[in-house]
Formats: sequence, structure tokens, C-alpha cells
Amino acid sequence: MVASSVASPLCTWLVAACMSVSSEKDQFWKPASNFQSSKLMGRSGRRRKAITKCNSGSLMNGSVMNSSWHTCFGFEPCEEYYKSEGLSASFSSLLAENAFSVFGFKQVPLNRRQRRMSSAAHSGKPVAVAVQPAMEATAKKKPLMRNRRVVVTGVGVVSPIGHDPDMFYNNLLEGISGISQIEAFDCSEFPSRIAGEIKEFSTNGWVAPKLSKRADKFMLYMLTAGKKALADGGITEDLLQELDKARCGVLIGSALGGMKVFYDGIEALQVSYKKLNPFCVPFATSNMGAAMLAIDLGWMGPSYSISTACATSNFCILSAANHIIRGETDMMLCGGSDSAIIPIGLGGFTACGALSQRNSDPTRASRPWDMDRDGFVIGEGSGVLLLEELEHAKKRKAKIYAEFLGGSFTSDAYHMIEPHPEGSGVVLCIEKALAQSGVKREDVNYINAHAASTPAGDLNEYQAILHCFGKNPELKINSTKSMTGHLLGAAGAVEAIATVKAIHTGWIHPNINLENPDNGLDMNVLVGSKKERLDIKVALSNSFGFGGHNSSILFAPYKNV
Repeated sequence: MVASSVASPLCTWLVAACMSVSSEKDQFWKPASNFQSSKLMGRSGRRRKAITKCNSGSLMNGSVMNSSWHTCFGFEPCEEYYKSEGLSASFSSLLAENAFSVFGFKQVPLNRRQRRMSSAAHSGKPVAVAVQPAMEATAKKKPLMRNRRVVVTGVGVVSPIGHDPDMFYNNLLEGISGISQIEAFDCSEFPSRIAGEIKEFSTNGWVAPKLSKRADKFMLYMLTAGKKALADGGITEDLLQELDKARCGVLIGSALGGMKVFYDGIEALQVSYKKLNPFCVPFATSNMGAAMLAIDLGWMGPSYSISTACATSNFCILSAANHIIRGETDMMLCGGSDSAIIPIGLGGFTACGALSQRNSDPTRASRPWDMDRDGFVIGEGSGVLLLEELEHAKKRKAKIYAEFLGGSFTSDAYHMIEPHPEGSGVVLCIEKALAQSGVKREDVNYINAHAASTPAGDLNEYQAILHCFGKNPELKINSTKSMTGHLLGAAGAVEAIATVKAIHTGWIHPNINLENPDNGLDMNVLVGSKKERLDIKVALSNSFGFGGHNSSILFAPYKNV
């Protein structure tokens, strides 16, 4: 009872007090050493003696407390404080047994003005004050933005099966695998020698030649995919100049950043630090791709990256959408990019025991939910989505692929690499995504699963999905990774693009290599070896990462309602 009676007036007053002190440019409260005294300087610059000294027993006198606070902070308590009969009534019972001073002040004699102010405070009469910070803060508080819908108006992709969105998705529909023998370096001594490696890639027309020679591939993929998303969204050079660049942002992440640049720097360091590339540190950081894209476009809104391992892209997409929903931006480029097919990347994942060793048959190595799966196949690439506030998109007559409904993040809080055996973190993530986006579970009839072809992860996710949606007879599930391999931090964005293309075309791609389904799997739920027609109501895309990071995001066909 005591705590509740103290909390409201005390907290309200303390907040107002702090605001008052910070808002008054010409007035400050400067404690002396050991809190023995305090000094105030008013607008006139005159010093006034503090009326408090460090000791105990002051709170038992409400009049003194009111006066002391008034003198220190220069304004009156709030209305709630008056209703509580001051601090003395609240603290008297709290401090009955241990009458110490919470604030370390003791009573000293008051002058006439202070006694008058104290009397007015106890009577509840208003007292003229110089500032009213609580009222000012209320007046300046930004109104809540409601009904700001987010749509996808452009997509850009760089992947092992195509760098054009249509080519990329057509290859998915045809079941074409992008996994092959690694050619970037000699990996003959590695137990895993296959990857979703990009064989041909050009930055011509997208990235300045000088930057192309210096930057890591993860950055080049990101810059190219980002600009392709703008082009796909109808953002021409002229329109780019007309945009309010303060309301446009970039949120594209990477799981591993510029590993090749950093790896080259370590090798150069073996000779001498003088051999180090001056760009090796900035170009290795995972945020620099988003930063360079924002610099190139001149976009001055939020520009940063998120790194949550293989869940990176979904974290970036949902966070970017939230910037739009909160009214901070009208347009966001978001997604992920990674390029780690280098000795340290391949060797590191091999040491974890995470990679497939089906070297003799690369195109059949990534086989989600198949009983013969033996690990994921590392891949590289980038996916970027152009998210836009609906009215902003309609005003410029943009093409709309789909509407972004929302999503959620959770943590397994279980193990650094292994998924939770009961899938509780995934279930929680899906349930929260549905709740936060206002979607009924029976409306979700397509899921682009994380399913990376790992022995434990595929089955755990499948069981979590059935736990949430098992009673939906229309439900269909597939895995893009069966053809692209695992693109690490880029996986979520590339799979989100596959999801919105499925919504846009009405076709969902097959699960290739699912020849011997694991025990307990329902093949009526999993897409077969051929593409299928599906009228998607709501689509969900999952991404999970090392560290127990879980993410689920939701898309739906755009309806003009």
C-alpha cells in the first residue's frame, strides 16, 4: 500500500523535475562534492544558497520536503502529487522504523518566500512558475501514426540462379539448382567442396569502377541488388531527385560482412602492416554496404544494418517496415547480403560440422526434409526489397507486388548452434507474428520455410509449423534453399522475394531432391517435385540463425480496401 501511494506522485514529479532541469538552458543544478550542498543559477546569473545539507530525517517533515524540491527544481509538483497529500503522508509509514533520508537532505531554516511557497503547496493552491516542462512535452509529443500500410514495390536479387527477379523466380519454378563445385579457390583438401557459388557477376552500370575493385563482394552484391530494386520499383533518376530523401532509408544487413577483405588484410599483415589496404577495416564491417548505398543515393533517413546470423534479412525487413509504420520514413531499402565462399568461411562451417559433403552430386546435395540430408550447402548473394508506405506508392502509381503485414523475433535461449529440440522458440515466433500482424492462422496457406537441409533443424521447424497451422488443409510448404543453398544473412531476403513473387504470379516453386521424406512428414503439406498453382491468402517466411535467433514475416496480396 505504501509503495503504491508513493509511486504515482513521486514518479510524476521526478520525471517533470528531470525535464525541467534539462529544458532550462540557463538554469542548472550542480551538486557539490559528497552531496553536501547544491547551488542554483537563475536567468539573472545570481547564485542562491542551497537550503539543504546532507543528513537524515528530512522526509518526516512534508513542508520542508515540498519547499526543498521547489527550490531545487524551480517548479510546482503535479496535480497527482497534491491529491496524495504530499510526500510526507506517503513516506511517513515507509520510514517509520528506519527514519533515514532517501535523498540525503536535512532541514534548515526557511526564509519568508520559501515558507509561503511551502504553505501554498500544502494547501493545493497554484503557484506561478517559470517553466511547465510537462505541458511543453505534451504539446510537442508526436502524434501516433495509424493505418500506415506497407507494400513491396520493388525487388532486386543477386543469386546463384539469376540476377534478375523474373529469371531468378522462373529458375525456381523449373527446379533448377545453382549448386556446383567451388571454383573461386582450390578447396581440394576440404571435406566439403560444393556451394551455391555465383559464377558470373558484373557491376557495370550499378557500381563505380573504382569501388568495384576495392570493395568486398558482399558489398558489391548489396549495392547492385539495392539499385536493381529501385529500378524494378520504377525509381528513375528524375524521380530519385524528387523524393524527400530525409524520409528514405536503407536497412540491409550481413551475417559475416567483408570476410574476404579482412582475410586479405590478415595475409598482408604477415608481410608488414604497411601492406594493409586502408579500406580493409571499413569495408569489412557489416554496416558499410548499407552506408555506401545510402551515400550513393543521398538518402538521409535511417541507415544501418542488423546482424543476427542467418536471420539477418528478416530482422532488417521487419525493422524497416516499422520505420514506415511509425511515420519516420516513406520508403526503405531492406534485406541482406553475404559472400563467404572463401577458405576461412568454408573451413569454419566445416569445423562446425554444418556442411553437406555430397561432393560428387552437387545439385542433389541440398535436400530439405529428405532422410538422406547431411547438412546445408553454403551459398552467396543478396536480396533487397523496396518497402513503401501505401499512399506514397499510390501517389506515384507504383507497381505493388504484395503487402507486408508484419512479423516477429524470438530467441531459443537454448544453444549457440543447435535449435531447441522442442521448437518452442519457433512456435513462439510464429504465434507472435500472427498476433502482432492481426492475421488468423487459418488464413496462412503458404510458408517459405527456413529448412536448410540440416538433420535437426528441418524436422523441428516442420513440427513447429504443424503445431501452429496443422488443421489448415490448404497449407503448402517449400524451401528455396533446395536450389540456392544457404545464402546466410542474405537467405531471408532472397526467400522473401521468392515469397512475394509467388503471391504475384500465383505459382509456388517445388522442393527438389525430396526423394525419401523423413519419418512423419505429410507430403500433402510439402510441395512436391513440380511447381504448383496456389491462390495465396497470406504467406509466411521463416529465417533462423546461429545463436537461437528466430524470425517470421508475413506478406499478402495487396487489396485496395
